[in-house]
Amino acid sequence: MAKRNEKLRVGFLFDDTLDSNDGVAQYVKTLGAWLSSQGHEVSYLVGQTKMTNWAGGRVISLARNLPVAFNANRLSIPLPASGRRINKLLSKQKFDVLHVQVPHSPFMSQKVINRAGQKTAIVGTFHILPSGRLASWGSRVLRIAYLLGLRRFDLMLSVSLPAAAFAKKFFGVDSQVLPNVVNHARYEAVGSSAKQKSRNGILFLGRLVPRKGCVQLLEAFSLLHKHHPNVRLTIAGDGPERKKLEKVIAQQGLTDAVNFLGYVEEQQKPQLLRGAKLVCFPSLYGESFGIVLIEAMAAGAGVVLGGNNPGYRSVLAQQPELLVNPNDTTAFARRLELLLNDEFLRRRLGSWQAKHVKQYDVNKVGPQIVEVYRQAIANRRQKRHN
Repeated sequence: MAKRNEKLRVGFLFDDTLDSNDGVAQYVKTLGAWLSSQGHEVSYLVGQTKMTNWAGGRVISLARNLPVAFNANRLSIPLPASGRRINKLLSKQKFDVLHVQVPHSPFMSQKVINRAGQKTAIVGTFHILPSGRLASWGSRVLRIAYLLGLRRFDLMLSVSLPAAAFAKKFFGVDSQVLPNVVNHARYEAVGSSAKQKSRNGILFLGRLVPRKGCVQLLEAFSLLHKHHPNVRLTIAGDGPERKKLEKVIAQQGLTDAVNFLGYVEEQQKPQLLRGAKLVCFPSLYGESFGIVLIEAMAAGAGVVLGGNNPGYRSVLAQQPELLVNPNDTTAFARRLELLLNDEFLRRRLGSWQAKHVKQYDVNKVGPQIVEVYRQAIANRRQKRHN
């Protein structure tokens, strides 16, 4: 095993772009920045990305990418990367470990894995839970495309039990669960530095796409508003469903009760989350974890309510009041009413959130991942000697 105080050369492999702040990109950025702060040498081998540096680490774009829709989400996939360029990069960098975001593309990440030297350990992290037959079929196709490539991994991680079950079912891979991470100090510092006025009503923060459940939230809010006309809903984010949402708001007579903020910059998130009495993420499906939940908790949001899907359950299951079926409009509205009006319940749940979120702090999870790296390096050395 690599010595405990030995600094490592780590290369993150991520087929998508680092220009976004979607869940997997956030994982890579947060963990990578922490590793750099600990003295490790970090590089990011990614798809088409404008940035050239992140938190002191070099960002290297290895391919052009095409935007696609997969697993009810937006992402981009790489066109075939240059084998010659990959060989040159690996020869120069001599990584101790490559950390791959899985499932990965056979056109970029798998090409890097196939060309990695025998001294380089390969660690993967499974991030997704497929939704629908098409996503499940695509996962099976990917497994075939990897051929024997999965055998090159020395250790595999998953961000949650649902993601680990997916890894086993579709790829035949056993994995250790280590959760998504959040930089708790960053969210806490930004939130606490802001002057805290009385908390506002309900906040939705996310991309305006069907699976995020904003339409269902509006339907429940419409019922709530009939009995509590002073409650306000803020929708932060943008996406293809915005026009549909605006139409629903007009039809329900909610124009004065709902405020659209549009796209919110990353640095604005903590203060926005902290100022909400209730933050609602009513996602319907396709969630393997729910990094937005722990970001809201870390920022000090009043109460964080999530859709009752496998990924969000992996974070919130200890407190059933924090999970709701978005498709049951009446029950959804009643839960909103309860959490807004029951101050004692809000305080209890808020106290639990403040304690619970600490287990996801990168300063706690990061050292565990470094130990995984060291174990993978030890496994690689043992395989070479055998």
